[in-house]
Amino acid sequence: MIKFAALATRSLSESASRTQLGRLQVRISSFVALTKPRVVSLIVFTAVIGMLLSTPGMVPLQILLAATLGIALVAGAAAAVNCLVEQKIDARMQRTSWRPLPRGELTRLETVLFAGAVGGFGLWLLVHYVNALTMWLTLATFVGYAVIYTMILKPLTPQNIVIGGASGAMPPVLGWAAVTGEVTTEAMLLFLIIFAWTPPHFWALALYRTEDYAKAGVPMLPVTHGKDYTRLQVLLYTLILFAVSLLPYAVRMNGWLYLAAAVVLGLVYIGYAVRIYVAYSDRLARSCFRYSIVYLSALFAALLIDHYLAL
Repeated sequence: MIKFAALATRSLSESASRTQLGRLQVRISSFVALTKPRVVSLIVFTAVIGMLLSTPGMVPLQILLAATLGIALVAGAAAAVNCLVEQKIDARMQRTSWRPLPRGELTRLETVLFAGAVGGFGLWLLVHYVNALTMWLTLATFVGYAVIYTMILKPLTPQNIVIGGASGAMPPVLGWAAVTGEVTTEAMLLFLIIFAWTPPHFWALALYRTEDYAKAGVPMLPVTHGKDYTRLQVLLYTLILFAVSLLPYAVRMNGWLYLAAAVVLGLVYIGYAVRIYVAYSDRLARSCFRYSIVYLSALFAALLIDHYLAL
């Protein structure tokens, strides 16, 4: 009897431990979700390529690791602030209703403390192990996204993506500054590519999520100006992006391999934009949105490959 009671007590204890572990895993997953890992991964990818493109040799390991982690942490903190500010909007939208704050998995105070700790540590890494310029530029990027874009531009103007895109275009500049301690013309060309890429990327999403944005009261371009006008803007900005993507070759920053990749990737993107303009469907807009991510990743990969092959 005593042995049976001991076994039962042990079983209950193990069950309670598993329950506590499960709750801890859910909490950790919720905090990770606040940082928008898929978005941050693209930010880090372009920032690292900015570092690698800035020098003919290898980036010092300390700078590579500290800058990558610091930029990632500050970007994650900015995403958490975005989730905090847009909690009510996220709850109304099908695309974002799963996020931790609308689901009640985290409180607003927990989010503020988390964002402050993560962002603060990221900035500390940058100023102590990289350089002050990168820290200040990263802080400015944080303010641009979390405050200027999220709190001011997004709820007020359909041009929120165009103006706010400056913050999203900064990661390769941050990476470049981390290694060289300056912002050069080449770094600004990388900035321009992402800046021109941002409107057609997000407006493709907004086209097939128009009802979602309208329900949430967000003045995205298809909500305020209609889908026909937005489709035209997607096409025009894709053409601008194609022209901008050729600039690294025009200034001899990169060679023929990059040029070939930019032309092929750009023509495919233009093909999507033309089809959206001529024969729109939500399915096509969704495919265009997905391709835009592939496009940017492949374009920056081509920049890097061409850079090292030219050495």
